[in-house]
Amino acid sequence: MLRDRRLILVSNRGPVEYHVTPEGGLQARRGSGGVVTALSTLTNYVDLTWVASAMGEGDRRVAQQAEGGRIKSPIPGQSLYLRYVVTPRRVYHKFYNIFCNPLLWFLQHYMWSSPYTPNVDNSVYDAWEMGYIPVNRSFADAVVDEAQHSSLPPYVMLHDYHLYLAPGMVREALPDALIQHFLHIPWPDPSYWQMLPAFMRSAICESLCASDIVGFQTPRDVRSFLQSCEMFVDRAVVDHTKCTISLDGRETAARCYPISIDVGELRDIASSPRALEYERKISQMLGEKTIVRVDRVEPSKNIVRGFRAYRLLLERHPDLHGRVKFLAFLVPSRTHIRQYQRYLQEVDGLVAEINETYGNENWQPITVFYENNYTQAMAAMKLYDVLLVNSIIDGMNLVAKEGPVVNTRGGIVVLSETAGAYTQLHEGALAVAPADVEGTAQALYQAITASVEERERRANLLVQKVEEEDVINWMQCQMDDMRALAGQPSESQL
Repeated sequence: MLRDRRLILVSNRGPVEYHVTPEGGLQARRGSGGVVTALSTLTNYVDLTWVASAMGEGDRRVAQQAEGGRIKSPIPGQSLYLRYVVTPRRVYHKFYNIFCNPLLWFLQHYMWSSPYTPNVDNSVYDAWEMGYIPVNRSFADAVVDEAQHSSLPPYVMLHDYHLYLAPGMVREALPDALIQHFLHIPWPDPSYWQMLPAFMRSAICESLCASDIVGFQTPRDVRSFLQSCEMFVDRAVVDHTKCTISLDGRETAARCYPISIDVGELRDIASSPRALEYERKISQMLGEKTIVRVDRVEPSKNIVRGFRAYRLLLERHPDLHGRVKFLAFLVPSRTHIRQYQRYLQEVDGLVAEINETYGNENWQPITVFYENNYTQAMAAMKLYDVLLVNSIIDGMNLVAKEGPVVNTRGGIVVLSETAGAYTQLHEGALAVAPADVEGTAQALYQAITASVEERERRANLLVQKVEEEDVINWMQCQMDDMRALAGQPSESQL
């Protein structure tokens, strides 16, 4: 598929971040963020250009020095060109800190308290007009400019909620491009989208319908998107059986591509010397039974209810005191947003209360690690007896897939029914409803007391599912659908 057309991958964060050193030089590091992590494997196999925001001063300096607007990635193993989109800081602030986060993120994770929030006031209107639209325009212009490097129309793969308006802008300039837009987060019910003004939600849906394919994590998201287009785009004709939208003579397919992980790479990380050193240190903190969670500190991850369930477990079962341990590996997230600041304070307060109430000088029920340390988290997941993933709602939640493939103790995953991963992993996981503190406490106890046979049966089911549907399979499914649009045979037909 990629022999004759350029693949242009587009996301807010990119695979490389340049940092200014104390001496004034530039140091390249692997980019961070869920989208980058998920897509990094692709860069090992496919030549492409990755268009992303210049996130800091280092990226901006590199963008200014780039010949023809792009540079070759300096990261070993990455076969790609980088093209940074540079926008004025004030414009990017409106785009990211007012419109994308928290407005869209909170809306798409059902996190608004609708009687009180959000308040779509003049600042939101301004962020749409002076932030979201111009940043999307800048991304579209970068894609169009990059397309000039090939004689044939490109394949354009856009990612996530930051770039809802870019497909329509790219389509206008490149009518023959093959465009896919993939969403890593949930697509809520159309009634929830109605919190936004009609002109915003209609523009978002119309632009996405300029794509050839809109990809989602779960069938639930596909259904919600089709219903949204039916409600918000007057000219759209929706076929719920074929999962397509016809608009202005173009047909857009809504497809489900549940994202996954690179199993081999993950196991390599988990067995690396650095991970083994962390494993030795963490081994000294384990209880007879150890519960682990790995999350960003944000409200959608439901950390507070998870700790409340653990507190209820300790209250109900005094015999577990001193025998069970909860290790939480929490990555501070969006700390400049007040909702996240308050949530972190609530998490801190609850941990302190539980440790004070039930702990003693020899045993603290909870130990929290506040740092972004992926290798340490992998080492911890090798050692869990129970992995708690009780998010309110997630597009996927890759922790639920990472844990089973590195775990060495036949651990059980307690998994929220509203995490995207549940669709694939429900046969091996213990299901909980995210608001059900009582049920989560019961599930934790069931997992802790499960027989060796039960633990191994569930663990094997999870590992088998993740290995069968890994990140290569995720990308191959998308590539096959793009091949079909281009009139080329799929990989399995070659």
